[in-house]
Amino acid sequence: MDLDVITRIAAALAVLGTAVVYGTDVFCAIVLRPALVAIDDDALVMVTGLTHKYGDRRMPVPGVLGVLAAAACAVLAALSGHGPQASAAGIAVLLLLTWLTIYTRVSAPINRQLTAAAISGTQLPNGRVLQANWDRVINARAALQGLAVTALCVALAI
Repeated sequence: MDLDVITRIAAALAVLGTAVVYGTDVFCAIVLRPALVAIDDDALVMVTGLTHKYGDRRMPVPGVLGVLAAAACAVLAALSGHGPQASAAGIAVLLLLTWLTIYTRVSAPINRQLTAAAISGTQLPNGRVLQANWDRVINARAALQGLAVTALCVALAI
């Protein structure tokens, strides 16, 4: 198989993996966040805790696929001498790594606290504050993922 074809396959896989995370973040920003405002604090902790229980187990698969495939696309495009394609994929990798930094420093610690409370069935007096801190970064996370998908589509198209 020719290196250009392998590069495009990597770009397509990167788009697909990244799009899953992008769609999830957009859903949380525009649907889940406003819906959670209307429920009481205990329900908020239970819903978000259980959501993160499953999300934090399952979402790494498409997320890692997106990052690794984007990196592979950038490297393969560079090796093939396709500078614009390598640049677009490289930009996507930087955007995804920025997203990952925000996720690991802000979102993941909150997810763990909400999940632990939901699983144990204990009340979490600061649940609403934790959710507000999580909400504070969801628009940035969605924007980073959206820009990464766009950069990957450019890499796929050129």
